[in-house]
Amino acid sequence: MAPGRNWDIFCTVVDNYGDIGVTWRLARQLVAEHGLNVRLWVDDLASFQHLCPAINPNLSEQSVDGVSVRRWDKLFPDVTPAAVVIEAFGCELPQNYLVAMAAMQPKPVWVNLEYLSAEDWVEGCHGLPSPHPRLPLTQYFYFPGFSANTGGLLHESGLTRRRMDFQRDPAAQADFWALLSVKPAPDTLRVSLFGYENPAVAELLGAWAEGASPVLCLLPESKLLPQIAAFFGATGLVPGDQRQRGNLILHVLPFLPQPRYDKLLWACDLNFVRGEDSLVRALWAARPLVWHIYPQQDDAHRAKLDAFLARYCAGLSPQAATALQDFWHAWNAGKGAGLAWLNYRQHQTEIDAHAGRWVDGLLKNQDMAAHLVKFCQSKIE
Repeated sequence: MAPGRNWDIFCTVVDNYGDIGVTWRLARQLVAEHGLNVRLWVDDLASFQHLCPAINPNLSEQSVDGVSVRRWDKLFPDVTPAAVVIEAFGCELPQNYLVAMAAMQPKPVWVNLEYLSAEDWVEGCHGLPSPHPRLPLTQYFYFPGFSANTGGLLHESGLTRRRMDFQRDPAAQADFWALLSVKPAPDTLRVSLFGYENPAVAELLGAWAEGASPVLCLLPESKLLPQIAAFFGATGLVPGDQRQRGNLILHVLPFLPQPRYDKLLWACDLNFVRGEDSLVRALWAARPLVWHIYPQQDDAHRAKLDAFLARYCAGLSPQAATALQDFWHAWNAGKGAGLAWLNYRQHQTEIDAHAGRWVDGLLKNQDMAAHLVKFCQSKIE
């Protein structure tokens, strides 16, 4: 086995699924495209199963899509660390595993996979080393990003071709909608709505219901369900439910596995997304999107949102850029989304074309998995 072929990836599952969504995509791609042996250590297999139905939460060890999925128990087993260790999103490695890393010769390449950000400082921090305060180990900070001077974005081989083939094939799209038990009417704006709790949702739904054009809203299970149920005067909503008010038709979908969620993004005209994983997948869909960034107590998310908007709006006319920014800000602030939608909708044609062009620019950068492999191989002693 060539040096650096064995990798361990550690991930804790938070209730929003973004962390495990990213690491699961990464693990599969490292196996499928780079021929690596990957152990993915996950602390909550039951939640992981929502993204990947093949996962059996009762097993401590299983192989799925070529990845060795291991349950990360509090009492962590004494295992030999891999040549490359990925600590995803500051999840903190088990202490006995760290001690075992320090005893190895050569030492494993230890990477802290950071959260995605479009902020300028990311380029200067990407790849920097950080010595452990007590053990003879060095950790490297790895920042995904939107420029050639960052770690890039996950983009598996053939993704663009599959997306384009689907979007050009009416029969494939009809089969997909039939699978979801949905039949969009012609000339209907198809919107996927995935987000955190948001007080702005009622006024946005109201604007769609009272608007001149029909809107079909596809709602995957999320924390928005209670608020949307209240808008329709329902005590609750479950997958399979349908509601209508005015020109708005709502379909509630189950939590979708990753491949099916990708197709939902490809099939819709506008995608509301949250967190990191669904943001990146919505970008690759080459459709307009609205990002509900994960809120932080110190309001650090606002700087991250504005940094992304500055990059994303480059190339739009000033009027369209202002309309897009105002709508995103209203959605993230939790108020004013209904009024902002009316102005946003006036620039929909320009924003539609821009979404496709922006993806073309992203594709010029190396994909994150390939970049990460090259980075880690360069650090192996």
